[in-house]
Amino acid sequence: MPGRFVYWMNVSVDGYIERGPGEHDGPDGPEWVSIDEELHREFNRRAAAMALSVEGRVVRDLMDPFWPDAVHDESLPGYMREYGAIWTAQPKVLVSRTRTEAGHGTRVVGADGDAVEQLARIRQETEGDIGVGGADLASQLLDAGLVDELMLFTHPAVLGGGRPLFDPPRSGERAPIRLALLEEQHFGTGVVLRRWEVVRE
Repeated sequence: MPGRFVYWMNVSVDGYIERGPGEHDGPDGPEWVSIDEELHREFNRRAAAMALSVEGRVVRDLMDPFWPDAVHDESLPGYMREYGAIWTAQPKVLVSRTRTEAGHGTRVVGADGDAVEQLARIRQETEGDIGVGGADLASQLLDAGLVDELMLFTHPAVLGGGRPLFDPPRSGERAPIRLALLEEQHFGTGVVLRRWEVVRE
C-alpha cells in the first residue's frame, strides 16, 4: 500500500495557525499555544510513529538547528531532548526551490521540477504515515488530492485572524472536502486532538 500524507498542526478554535509571520520562532511557540509535558510527549509519540516527514523551507528553518542541538542540551527537559533525537534521526524530505542539500537524513526536492509530482511518487514508494509540516505545502497537496489525514491539535484560543490552516487555492475554487473522524483525545491544558480522514468517493 502507498504511504499516507498526514498534515498535523497546532490550530486555534477559529482555524488559524498563526497571527503573523515569525510567531512560531523558538521552541515555545506563540503564547496562545498550550504545550505542556503531557502534550509534548504525545507529539513525541506521534512523530516517532511516522515513516517519513515532509517539510517546507519555513518549517525546516524553525526545526534546524534547534532540535538537533537539543539532543545534547542538558538544560532542556528530557521530553524535549527526546523529540530532538526523534526529529534528527527520522528520514525527511525538504521541499525547496533554492536549496540542494540538507543534513540529518534529508532528501531535497523541488529545485529541478514539480515538487508535488515528486512528492506523489515518494508517497507511492513509502509504507506508513508521512508527516506534513507547513500550510503552504499542505495546501498544495490538498489541491492535488494527496492529503489523506488531518491531525489537528486545537488550542483553547480565538485569534480573530491570521494564517489559516489552509491557503486559498492557487487557481479556481476548492470543492468541499468531506472528512471522517478517526480519533479524539483531550489534554489537561484544554487542547483537543482530532484526527480526520479525507473521504474519497
